[in-house]
Amino acid sequence: MFRIVEFLSEGATLRARLYHREKASKPAPVVVMAHGISATITMVADRYAEVLFHAGFAVLLYDHRNFGISDGEPRQQINAWTQARGYRDAISFAESLAELDPTRIAIWGDSYSAGVVLVVGAIDPRVKAVVAQIPACGSHAPPADPNGSLFAALRETLLRGDVAGSPEATVGPIPVVSFDQLGTPSLLTPISAYRWFIEYGGRHGTNWQNQVTLEVPKTPAPFHPVLAAPHLKVPTLFMIAPDDEMPGSDPAVSRLAHQAAPGPKELVEISGGHFGLLHYPSDLFDQASSTQREFLLRYLP
Repeated sequence: MFRIVEFLSEGATLRARLYHREKASKPAPVVVMAHGISATITMVADRYAEVLFHAGFAVLLYDHRNFGISDGEPRQQINAWTQARGYRDAISFAESLAELDPTRIAIWGDSYSAGVVLVVGAIDPRVKAVVAQIPACGSHAPPADPNGSLFAALRETLLRGDVAGSPEATVGPIPVVSFDQLGTPSLLTPISAYRWFIEYGGRHGTNWQNQVTLEVPKTPAPFHPVLAAPHLKVPTLFMIAPDDEMPGSDPAVSRLAHQAAPGPKELVEISGGHFGLLHYPSDLFDQASSTQREFLLRYLP
């Protein structure tokens, strides 16, 4: 169903599963996918990839820099700017493969990476569709940007700016999840996060580690999906959980991003909180994956 491929991003080798039918008669549309915060590609993201593959899409599913089977140091470090550049480098790699259609590239993200794909989709003209699954658009709206200057600064930083972190801009190392927030605080505090990560991350072969460092570099403009949303002109699926329990995925803020996006867009509200559709097999997984499949078949046929 897939083969392992490699590409470079920010000086590190990133590794991916490339799902593609070897005997396809013509170049296939491709969906570039990466996992959510601290997870790896075998923690249900691969199940979404399989659904899209069976619908006729090629899929490039990769581990972010510093995670899973990808290289990069320091290990377990998250930087939204670096992850956004990773998506762009993955798109460049997909463009280089003769079996893939460079004019039909979609990007998919879950949770933290869903916020990232909203930004990348607003900046990279090669992106033709975006799927943002339970996006982490933040706990509050960004500063107002009536003349677009903040977005211009965000774009310039992503394309050419210094996004290196610093000690004062670093959270961690800290556990991703903990059952004892008083004794061992963690990055993700809801008990649903603990249950999901321990169940799926604890499975054999995931390469998941219960530790993370979060880098938030000081930049001219914050990395915020709502700042990018008014410039998101490609078809975009916003899949939002009204009862999302994660503070960084406030559904009201995610709706602001949807409202601001001018391009063709769809808003689907799904029950189950932040992690409901990440349980496989489940009815919520089936609902989410079929919705995404049909969306992409409409806009990336």
